[in-house]
Amino acid sequence: MSEPKALDLSDFAMLEGTSGRALGVSRWFDITQSDIDRFGEVTRDRDAMHMDPEWAAAHSPYGTTIAYGFQTLAMLTAMLNDMVPRGTREAYKINYGFDRIRLLAPVPAGSRIRGAAVLRAVRMRDAESHVVTAEITVEIEDAERPALVADWLFLVVNAERGKRRPDMNGEAA
Repeated sequence: MSEPKALDLSDFAMLEGTSGRALGVSRWFDITQSDIDRFGEVTRDRDAMHMDPEWAAAHSPYGTTIAYGFQTLAMLTAMLNDMVPRGTREAYKINYGFDRIRLLAPVPAGSRIRGAAVLRAVRMRDAESHVVTAEITVEIEDAERPALVADWLFLVVNAERGKRRPDMNGEAA
């Protein structure tokens, strides 16, 4: 049996009535100590739980360093881009926020994670854009519990709108 065709997130009419449909599963992403260190440096959060393997081995309940929760969250865009191709009418997608985020398990350094998403809702925002709500689960390879589960909202802007700079209130700037 062939896999169902990927949803076109830019086609509002096609999306109506598809709540509960899987958007897909991303590839696995390696979470290296180097990635964790760079994230800590960029965010200026140099916590030993994340950046000091010797300290973590001696003091952490996990016995090793772990990825930052916000680092795991930041991987959602790469995961979604793996799952869903650019829509036929899409100028771009932009993060619109979250209704719920739960960090359920730490991601140890050296782990691999991937995302799996399900379409939960879609609503028109204005004539040229709509808001998609996806439930996304970040799995840790060979782990029982997911690292993260979130209801993520993103704005899909059609190509006509994309020619103008939008603000977050739906007005063209």
